[in-house]
Amino acid sequence: MKMGFRWYGEGNDTVSLDDIRQIPGVETVVWSLHHKQAGEVWEEAEIAAEMAHIAAISAEATARRRANKQQEPLKISFQQRCSG
Repeated sequence: MKMGFRWYGEGNDTVSLDDIRQIPGVETVVWSLHHKQAGEVWEEAEIAAEMAHIAAISAEATARRRANKQQEPLKISFQQRCSG
């Protein structure tokens, strides 16, 4: 099991990635593209940029797509996204 921290992104969260980096035991950052509406396509360049930003603090980036209440949320791990 890995300990993660939910981060709402630059400009959306009072906690910075540097703050998260300093939390003992945190290995992964759970994030989303909050400027996208539910169901809107995430562009590869946007995903790569956010993941690189998070990787700069040596944390694994785990994305969580925002979904409508009727849909099951989809989790996309860093490894799955980069492997395919």
